[in-house]
This record gives sequence, C-alpha cells and structure tokens, in this order.
Amino acid sequence: MGPMAESFAEFSRCRFGCKTCRRARAGGIGLGAEHATRRTQRFRVEVKMERRSWRREPMPSIDDDELLRYSRQIMLPEVDVAGQERLRRAAALVVGLGGLGSPIALYLAAAGVGKLILADDDRVELSNLQRQIAHHSASIGKAKASSAKAAATALNPRIEVEAVVERMDEASLGAVLGRVDLALDASDNQATRFALNDACWRMGKPLVSGAAIRWEGQVAVFNPQVAASPCYRCLYADGAEEALNCAENGVIAPLVGVIGAVQAMEAVKLICGVGEPLVGRVLYYDSKRAEWRTFQLPQRVGCRTCGGYTAERLQ
Repeated sequence: MGPMAESFAEFSRCRFGCKTCRRARAGGIGLGAEHATRRTQRFRVEVKMERRSWRREPMPSIDDDELLRYSRQIMLPEVDVAGQERLRRAAALVVGLGGLGSPIALYLAAAGVGKLILADDDRVELSNLQRQIAHHSASIGKAKASSAKAAATALNPRIEVEAVVERMDEASLGAVLGRVDLALDASDNQATRFALNDACWRMGKPLVSGAAIRWEGQVAVFNPQVAASPCYRCLYADGAEEALNCAENGVIAPLVGVIGAVQAMEAVKLICGVGEPLVGRVLYYDSKRAEWRTFQLPQRVGCRTCGGYTAERLQ
C-alpha cells in the first residue's frame, strides 16, 4: 500500500473519534470537522504526488463534499466509505409517490442512493398534503413524480432523479427494472402490486413492499435472488380481495412516514449488504398499541410467480 492509500486508510479509521476530533466536538465544531478537513487536504496533496500509485490502487470516487455530507453514516463501521460508494452507484425504482413513496424518495435521496426513478401517473391534490410530505401547497395539480423529483433533488443535488409520469404496466416495468438494482412498492392498488411483483421476479430484482391503512402498516422484502424467498403473491393470492385504500378507509398522517422509512431502511440494507432484510418475514405495525410484530412468510405451494421463476434460475 502506497503513502496515498495509507493516508486514506488513516482518514477512514479515524471516524472523527481521535483526540483532535473530540476537542473539536467539545468546541462546538461538530464531529471533528476541523481534523477531517485537515486530513482531507493532506490526502488531496498526496493524490497529486502519487498519480502512478493512484492508477495502480484505484480509490473510492467519493469527493470531499460527499465525505462531509454523508459523514454520520460513513462513521458506522457497517457502512464506511465502501458502503457509501455502493449507495452512490446504486439505482432504485420507487413506484407510487404518495404517502409511502414520499418518505422513501426523500430518505433514499438523503442517504445518497445515486439514481432514483420515481414513477406515478397521479397528480397532487389538496387532500394528499396531510401525509404526502414530498409535496406542498404549490404542488397541487402537478404530477406527483415530478413534484417528488423536485423535492429529492432539492434535498440532495448530488444524485440523479428521473420522473416517470405514467402508470407502470408489464412492458414499462420490464424496461425500467433493467436499469435499477431494486424496486420499492409504494403503490395503492393490487393490479400494480402484482405486476411489479411478477416483473421483479422475472428480472431477478429485490422488491421492498409496504402498505399502510387506518392505524396499521406492514413491510416485507421479496428477493428472487434468495432461493427460499416468497413473493407478494404468497402474501396475497390471486383473486384476493382488492386492497384497502386511504381514500375510502382513511389513514393517520405519521403512519405512512413510519412505514415508508422502514422501506427505505430495508433498501439501504440490501444495497450495503448489512443486517438481515425482511426476506421470508412480514413486519406489522399497530400504531394505536405502539406494537411491532413479525410473522414468518414461507413460499406458497403452487405459487405461479416465485415457484416457477426461482426454480428456473437455480437450474
């Protein structure tokens, strides 16, 4: 390892926790910003001096501004610079930019997921503003996908955000899923949920599914890359009753934020390879009782989605 690489490794190991950084924090500078800046400047000088070494030992492409922007999660040993680079290189599809899709889009943008494709054919209405936090009063009448794109870009201009103002069907889902690493289902109708589930299984893309109604919500991860993973059709079989929606049944405002944030968290875990995603499990939340429960969800015998496509990939 050359001097430049050693300097960067030292910068990474510090995690803003050395004596200099603690003194900076005590002085109100915050998490060793002074020391981090000094080390970063030294690293940049060594980069110029070690151009050949740089070519032999490629370093992460995260720049100084990104190191500071994402410093709180880079400090986590499970993330570190390498994990932040994975987030930066990742692409995610969010289907539905309402109550669930709003916090998903904002948190993924804030976390530094490099590319977001936001899909929704609906437009912002006054009744949406009680819970759909990516939109505001001036957004009324605008396409939700475009409004959410503006909010995500304003939060983090370092990422790429694409708005798709159309209802996702089998053909369009196939084209979009080929450009992303995973998908998040924040839609509000069964037809879209089934179509997205089937498309993710065909394309081998993990799917983070969430739902919220009245005072309850749920989250699950369906991953065709895991042999024993169930799919959305294992949870709701063909011909099941149409899902409840907020327009007809109501929903308490913070609930969608809680469930959407959990979906974003599961997506970050999948991208970074951290922890245990909710594969084969359904996480239920009862907000009135402040109670979380987890249920096992096996593959359904005879499921025409995960029973077939998974077997084909394993051959």
